[in-house]
Amino acid sequence: MKITKNKMVKIHYTLKDTEGTQIDSSEGKDPLEYLHGNGNLITGLEDELEGREPGDKFTVTIAPEKAYGKYDEQMVVEVPRSQFDSDAQIEVGMKFQAGTAGGPMIVTVKKVTDDTVTVDGNHELAGKTLVFDIEVKDVRDATEEELNPPSCSGSCGSCGGCGGDCSEDDEEGNCGCGCGGSCGE
Repeated sequence: MKITKNKMVKIHYTLKDTEGTQIDSSEGKDPLEYLHGNGNLITGLEDELEGREPGDKFTVTIAPEKAYGKYDEQMVVEVPRSQFDSDAQIEVGMKFQAGTAGGPMIVTVKKVTDDTVTVDGNHELAGKTLVFDIEVKDVRDATEEELNPPSCSGSCGSCGGCGGDCSEDDEEGNCGCGCGGSCGE
């Protein structure tokens, strides 16, 4: 069976940067399973998987425009320290969800001073060309429930196509995308 829209697909992958440094991998884990053609993967990878079949192995290079976008300096913002709890321990590298005019967004702390906290709203892979080694493990028709999952409270949808869904809540009730949002029915 070929990969087409609304097929459930299982892949093993290794993600590297253009220098060959490994960023992520499914090696030693269950294959990544996702519903194809619904924005659950970056555009460039979904495009490259279209029409593939179980057993296919390939390497693909994805430009930033078809991955996590170009790095946008305007998404790096200095926020007054007074907007945080006075006793909050804020450190470089911390990630948290921030409310913005465009909705919730995950930001990373880049710099902390007595007066300001500099946060970066870019995805950590924005501006990077990505190299994927892919092995297609399985392709099957999606079930009715997979095509129409229980509705989320809105937090999952804010993760920007991370692939998380309500069926993957962890013990704390967070959606499967790692954004910290919780799912409800």
